[in-house]
Order: sequence, then structure tokens, then C-alpha cells
Amino acid sequence: MTEKNITDVEIQEGTGSKRSLQGVQLKVFTSIAVFMSLFHIYVLGFYPITPWILYTVHLGLGAILVLLLYPMKKSLSQNGKVITSIIDYSLILLIVYAGAYLILEMDELVYRIGVAPTPMDLFVSIILIATVLEITRRTTGLILPILALIFILYAHFGTYLPGDLGHRGYSWERILSYLNSMDAIFSVPIGASATFVFLFILFGAFLSETGGSKFFINFAIGAAGGKRGGPAKAAVLSSALFGSVSGNSVANVVSTGVFTIPLMKKIGYPSRYAGAVEAVASTGGQIMPPILGSAAFIMAQLLGTSYMNIVLASIVPALLYFFTVIVIIDFQAAKLGLKGLPKDQLPNLKNVIKNEGHLFIPLLVLIFTMTVLKTSPIKAAIWAIASTLIVSYFKRHSRLTIRKIIRCLASGAESALGMIAACATAGLVIGVLNLTGAGLKFASLILSFAGDNLALALIMTMCATIILGMGLPTTAAYLITAAVVAPALIQMGVAPLAAHMFVFYFACLSAFTPPVALAAYAAGGIAEEKPMLVALTAMKIGIVAFIIPFVFVYGPAILLQGTIVEIIGSTVTALIGSFALAASVEGWFIGKRAGVLVRLVLIAASITLIVPGGLSDIIGLGLIGVGVLCQTVLSPKKNDSALEI
Repeated sequence: MTEKNITDVEIQEGTGSKRSLQGVQLKVFTSIAVFMSLFHIYVLGFYPITPWILYTVHLGLGAILVLLLYPMKKSLSQNGKVITSIIDYSLILLIVYAGAYLILEMDELVYRIGVAPTPMDLFVSIILIATVLEITRRTTGLILPILALIFILYAHFGTYLPGDLGHRGYSWERILSYLNSMDAIFSVPIGASATFVFLFILFGAFLSETGGSKFFINFAIGAAGGKRGGPAKAAVLSSALFGSVSGNSVANVVSTGVFTIPLMKKIGYPSRYAGAVEAVASTGGQIMPPILGSAAFIMAQLLGTSYMNIVLASIVPALLYFFTVIVIIDFQAAKLGLKGLPKDQLPNLKNVIKNEGHLFIPLLVLIFTMTVLKTSPIKAAIWAIASTLIVSYFKRHSRLTIRKIIRCLASGAESALGMIAACATAGLVIGVLNLTGAGLKFASLILSFAGDNLALALIMTMCATIILGMGLPTTAAYLITAAVVAPALIQMGVAPLAAHMFVFYFACLSAFTPPVALAAYAAGGIAEEKPMLVALTAMKIGIVAFIIPFVFVYGPAILLQGTIVEIIGSTVTALIGSFALAASVEGWFIGKRAGVLVRLVLIAASITLIVPGGLSDIIGLGLIGVGVLCQTVLSPKKNDSALEI
């Protein structure tokens, strides 16, 4: 690597099965995508309109773009392509008609939906529901549409189910009409998608176009690349920075991993380990303040709280997550005798900051507007986009020309398509839950099964969320589990914020949890390693993430809920416990390999320290003392005493 800027690495998201648009098709797609982005900026920042119209335009434009960009099938003959194109354009015309109908009939529809729908109301509802299911199938796969269809069938045939899950049943007219309402498709998920989530995705597109993604990588390599196992630590740092903007674990992997994974392999990390580090770090980007993933915005809506409360609650858990990952990879490097990158292969940190440091200003603007000025996330995102435009002119290489701005507007809309489809389909599920009251019934079933055992209820919730997350985007997995399971946890006495954060965390962790583990699959492809090996290694590196959610349920102090003394005490002991956990996982303690006995003592110490409570903390510190004694007395020879963070 010559001096030392990573300018030759292409930063892009995975394209999946998208069409390669050219000529007129590309111009049409770009024009609609640019209009969509400008429309959102205008109505959210300068000229508010009725939510019904905003949501309709948001979903309608998103559906049109999906139908243009994603083919009905991945591989088709020439005749097949012609037929599917005809179907796609027909669906687009139907969507335009349905959107116009919803907007023009808005005042009357409010009184007819779910009560006395006209034949045309039902026709438009069928168009909308069918299109939502189809665009979701194209962007995220079959699982979420099938799940939504099961719920829709349940709304009609639930009368035949025995026991608590049964209900009186609803006519198809009422179901189809109700699902086209502000309690279903146009409910909280699509509302969040159409407002601050879309704007934050757009902000990420602007920041990436200026070179922000490359700056994060350059900065991380310059800051940590020379340390022991430096490229792995740089991967964690760059993925945390980039992930806080992108909020997408797979996009994070393919954006930063194309550079960090080869570097990790170059200094001696095994392929499976290099891929796992990137998968874990990129997944952590979704829980990294100040932006987190899009599900966090929806959580604020569901809880009826400010987004800043969610951000503040995520600070200590994110600290524990990344601290433990860094310590684990440092211990692994010590065991393998790995060094950092040579100085002549590192970006010059001073030059990086001098040449590209201005690209960090938009993030500072975002944090300042939300924390100091206490503006809404919508205004904060618009200020962040505006500041990105301004600071891009500080340096020629980052300058946003008209052509680049158009590319930002188009790529921002394109990046939001999967999220729009998933939110709309999740709205169908929520609509059925609202119509039938099934959410409360599911909650009562969980309560009756778990009894008074909160731990069992939490384990059931964890499993359900991870299983859903294996085939769904984080946002959809969170939404469905939060709607079905979170009420049960709240009824058992869990604080609403802790219950929703619990679900949110495990929806994120499904990205590297076998057997699907989308982030691990992406990292495995770059690392040229079997995805399952990467996923299993990622679970080992990210093990603390499976403990943290239980901690903030039993001890909400790490969510900054409590007194200063409680918060500081819980944070410090949890950090010590995380260190002990890392030592036990890697079998490395006080500069040398740890035996089975020491590792067992340390893992017991980590659990008692991470779990809140004065007595458990005392026991945990005592166990660490026992571990130190065993390590020094039974095996006094040291290999490497330094911890290089």
C-alpha cells in the first residue's frame, strides 16, 4: 500500500438480483428516484402535507422503483423478459391509479375503510396489498410475504381455530378494506419509513458520495492498523463509524470488508476469523449511536418517546459490545503472535485528518442538532444533509457537483426500497393483529407458557426474534416480534424501553447467527471461506451481544435508567465482566494462555459481573482474584503481558 489513502477501493452495496438498467430505462428510474428524494426533502423540511398523502406517495414511488429495478425472476429467456416487463408496466399503471384514487378519495375513504367499502375501494385495496407482497418478495425474499399471507388468512379463518387463538372471523370485504388503512399498511412502520428513516438513508448516500466511507476506513487503519492485530481493530472501528450511518449490516460488510478482510488475512488471521470479525463489527453498526438502524426510529414511534432517548439508552450497550470485540481480537492476535501493519503501509493519520477530516463534520452537526438544539430527527437529518453539501466544497476531491448530487438523490431512494417494502408488509401483519386482537392473545399464550418465569419468556423471545431475523430484514423482524411478544414482556414487569431494546438487539444479531446469517455469508464471500464457519466464529467473537440484552432487562441502569451511582457502577462492573468474558473465550489471561480451570473461573466471573447486583459484583471480583491466583501460581511463565487496544 503506497501512500496511504484507500482510493482504489470501490465502496458499494450488494446489488443482489437487480436489473442492469440502461438507456431510457435508466433515465426513467433515475428521474423517479431523484423526484422521490426531493419530494421527501421538500414536504418534510419545508411544506408539510397530510400524512395520508405522504405515505401514499412514499409507498407508490417506492413500488414503482422496485418494479423497474428488480425483475420478477432472476434468470429468464428473452420471451420471459418481455412478458415480465409487460406485467411490471401493468402493475406500475395500476399502482399509479391506486395512488391517485387514495389521494383523491381521501376525505371519503376515512369514513368507509373497514366499515362500508365500495367495490372500487376493494379493487384498490387488492391492488395495493398484492403489490406490497410482490415488491417485498422481490427485495427481501418469500418469507415475509408468506408470513403476511398467513396472518391475512388467519383474519378470515380464525373462527375455525380452537382455544385462545380463535376469533369470530371477518369478511373478506372488511379485511381487505381495513388493511388499506392507517392501522395497517399506512401505520407506524411506513410512517417512520416515509419520514426520518428515509432522510437518514439519504444522508448516508450523500456522505458516501463525498468519500465519507473511504475516510472512515482510512482513519481507522491509520489509528489502529499499526497495533497488534491492527487490521482487525481497524475493521471494528471503520464498521462502527460506517455502520452508524448506513444502519445495514450486509451493506456495511461489503463496503468496508472488501478492504479490511484481505488486510486481516495478510497479517495472519485465518480466513474464517477475518470474515467473522467483519460480520460482527458490521452488525454492531446497527446498534451504534447516533443513528443506529432504521428499526430504532420505529421503536421511538412505537414507544411514544423521543429518538434521543433511544440513542442515549444505546450508548453503554454499544460500548460493552465493541469493547469486548476489540479485546477478543486483541487476545487472538496475541495467541497467534500477530503484529500490526508496517508503518510504511499505514495511511498517515495526520494527512487523513487534514485532507478528509472535514467529512466528519456532518456527523457532528447531526449529534449537535439532536442533543444540544434538541431538534426532531427529521430536522437533524435535513441539517446533516445540508452540512454535507457545504463541507464537500472544502476540498476538491469531495466536492458534490450537480451530477454527483443527482447520483446521491437517486442512490438514496434506491437504498430505501427494501426497507419500504418490508415496512409496508409488516404493516399488513400489524393490521391483522389490530383487527383481530391477536397480539394480546399471543402475549397471553407466552405468559401462560412461561408462567412467572421471566428468564424463560426472554429466551423464547430471543429464539423467536433470531429465527424471524434469519429470513427478514432487521426492521421487519423487530416490528413483528415487538408487536407479538413485547407486550407479554411488558406485562411481566419489564420496562417498555428494555423490552423493545431486547427485541431490537436480537433482530440485529440474527445477521451473524447460523444457519442463515446474511452478514456472515457476505463476509464469507469476501474472505473466500465457508459462510457457516464464518458464522460460528462470529458467534464466538460476538458472544457478549447475546448477554447484553438480558442485562438491561434485569438491570436497566446500563440503559441509563437510574441514578448516576447505579449507572456508573453497572457500567464499570459490566466492562470488567466483559474483559473476563473475552479472556475466557480466547483462553488468554495476564499475557499467557489460560487453562480450562482458569477459563471456567473467568466465565463465571464475567456472568456475575455483567449481571447487575451488588452481591453478584462482589462474587465476580472475587472470582477474578481466584483466576489471577490460579494463572500466576499454576503457570507463572508469561508470553506477552501487554494488552494493545
